[in-house]
Amino acid sequence: MSTRSKDFYEVLGVAPDADADAIRKAYRKLAKQYHPDANPGDQTAQSRFQEIGEAYAVLSDTEKRKKYDQMRKLGAFGFGPGGGERPRWSSGTRDPRREAAGGFEFEDLGGLGGLGDLFSSIFDRGRKGPGGASATGAPSRGRDVELQVEISFEVAARGGKVSLRVPVTEDCTTCRGSGAAPGSGFRTCPECSGSGTVSFGQGGFAVNRPCPACSGRGRVPETPCGACQGSGVVRRRTKLEVRVPAGVETGSRLKVSGKGERPAGSGASGDLILVFKVKEHHFFRRDGSDIHVQIPINLAQAVLGSRVKVRTVDGKHVVLRIPAGTQSGTRFRLRGQGVTKDGATGDQFVEVNVQVPDSLSDEERRRFEEFAETAGLRH
Repeated sequence: MSTRSKDFYEVLGVAPDADADAIRKAYRKLAKQYHPDANPGDQTAQSRFQEIGEAYAVLSDTEKRKKYDQMRKLGAFGFGPGGGERPRWSSGTRDPRREAAGGFEFEDLGGLGGLGDLFSSIFDRGRKGPGGASATGAPSRGRDVELQVEISFEVAARGGKVSLRVPVTEDCTTCRGSGAAPGSGFRTCPECSGSGTVSFGQGGFAVNRPCPACSGRGRVPETPCGACQGSGVVRRRTKLEVRVPAGVETGSRLKVSGKGERPAGSGASGDLILVFKVKEHHFFRRDGSDIHVQIPINLAQAVLGSRVKVRTVDGKHVVLRIPAGTQSGTRFRLRGQGVTKDGATGDQFVEVNVQVPDSLSDEERRRFEEFAETAGLRH
């Protein structure tokens, strides 16, 4: 079976010069729209979801995207500058059987200055066989899952554990992962004729990918399992406890190996990629590894001096000595009370703001006037 080639930029709906953030946002939006959980039993949506993931896997990887753009400019995918009919490349003696087949596989490009390796490095999943294995016999790997996690300022500064509810894919218990209703058998997949792969391409080139109808198995159930709609897997949320390293910031990423999507058939699960978002704090403000806070003191404390308790990110309080004559805006340093990162800990800076009373009793006003007269502060 051959399908029309699609430009990966068109698949995600982004321009060829789109930055990584735009590509990521486009992928998240489309993946949510076409995810199998949101479209149970919809083979078209499943195929679209796989196509979106395939495009993102290439365009989100700097090296793969660079190589893909090189081949795109050459028109190797049937599109690129110039348009029109693309030349047929030959690696040597012309083979009528290959020409009759309508083009070449990537293996045919081995003698073209490494173009074959270039294609293989872009589409590193290779050709798939029944059961989700590649043409070399190696099992496929599940996709990585990206999850945003909101954490407190304190956990980001010092590290700690957080509990998450993570979506995972597991074998369906009703059909034990086969996809067939209990007591039902299987038949050869009509889309791929049992090969487990379908090809797409133009301009004399073809790319193989797992068949979306059978997920690369090469066969489909005669009666699909009602619990999983024939996919063999179900989605659920499981509790996962993760240790957050100290010093993370908004945008920091953490990989949890083996907690991503499971592939069709055999193979290793992908990874779970946690992207942290640190909550803003009403008292603490971070600047690199240092923490900044502001505390109020009254006029008497500023003039006569005092001792005040200051909260730290550990939840404890330290006593800070305010010397007599302290001016509003003065900063004090608490060493070793900042953010811990890469084995080093920053400091906490405390800025004092002298608060002037906005109203006085008659007695207070009289005493202030006496003080001003004695100190020569009144003109």
